Amino acid sequence: MNIEIKKQYDLVNYEAAVEFMKLRVNQIHNNSNTELIWFLNHDHIYTQGTSASENEILKKNKIRIVKTNRGGKTTYHGPGQRIVYFMIDLNNKKKDIRKFISIIEQSLIDFLKNYHIESSTFKDRVGIWVTGKNGKIFRKEEKIGAIGLRLKNWVTYHGLSFNIKPQMKNYKFINACGLESFTNTSLQELGIELNEENFDKEYSDIFLKKLKKLK
Repeated sequence: MNIEIKKQYDLVNYEAAVEFMKLRVNQIHNNSNTELIWFLNHDHIYTQGTSASENEILKKNKIRIVKTNRGGKTTYHGPGQRIVYFMIDLNNKKKDIRKFISIIEQSLIDFLKNYHIESSTFKDRVGIWVTGKNGKIFRKEEKIGAIGLRLKNWVTYHGLSFNIKPQMKNYKFINACGLESFTNTSLQELGIELNEENFDKEYSDIFLKKLKKLK
């Protein structure tokens, strides 16, 4: 697979990132550029996907709120949270967006297993949820990864946000992903210190192996 892996460790403007993805998706569809997996960080921002509602903003603060064209509801992005954007052409793979999302999810589940963190997905809510650690099951699962995708001409864009060590207090101002009775967590809250470079390498290795099976 000829897929470019792009890694940035400065803060990337959200709107600029979306415009970059739109351009790249068109290039991929026209066979003028390669598929891309882009690891990056955004500055503090709340984004509202195509199925978001206004009541998901519980209380406004200084953080910007932006409407976006990805699927999903309201979520938070900020320093310490790793973003993974997938610009992948499903025309030359299996045209199954649900299967593609499950590869993103299962790759993170497998990554977390390496740190003795148990996690899962649930049919009634999107994302990756921590259910236990070191063999101990939590009383209630907590969300560590959010997913929101868009598809154009069977080329994907947008993707995954994963909490390594963001400022978790910023989730208190929203119903993240429209869920009122659940909380979010991070690797840091789970007692794991990990740098972004290691996450990028480990996650991309797992994801690329799984993507090869999407035929």
